[in-house]
Amino acid sequence: MASAKTFSPGSSAEGLLILGIGNALRRDDGAGPAVAARLAGRVPEGVEVRVLPGEATGLMDAWAGHDHVIVLDAVASGARPGTLHRFAAADGPLPAAFSSLSSHGLGLAEAIELARALGRLPRRLMVYGIEGEDFRPGEGLSPSVEEAVGRVASELCLPVAQRGQVPVKEPSPS
Repeated sequence: MASAKTFSPGSSAEGLLILGIGNALRRDDGAGPAVAARLAGRVPEGVEVRVLPGEATGLMDAWAGHDHVIVLDAVASGARPGTLHRFAAADGPLPAAFSSLSSHGLGLAEAIELARALGRLPRRLMVYGIEGEDFRPGEGLSPSVEEAVGRVASELCLPVAQRGQVPVKEPSPS
């Protein structure tokens, strides 16, 4: 099992948590971690960005104590590759088309419902699902998913910065 990786210091029990879940060694399944990597260094203090493999109890442990969580994941619902799906998961179950479509064992939808039943769901839980195209073993995202990863990262940067009421930090040159 892959270990969790924290990109941003300043974890806060009441701060925003952004979780990129998936497996970068299964091509488009790496969409969530790819968005998280693009957000690294661009979020305000107190916003935590992590990558997890997506195992249900690991997700519940990660978001424990957080009031607002954003989960980024690849999905396979049959939509056009690169399509972005957004769900306010704390308001109700994910659509049936997103159930049991995960390479993470129990899928994200099942993890959310398990957390809901156990009273371990964050008050605000947003799910961003990027429709994948290629989930075979290997590295690298398909072009449509790569483009969607960029859109999601850009979309999240401004609201995250506004929530923290600080300007977006540009990543350091590598």
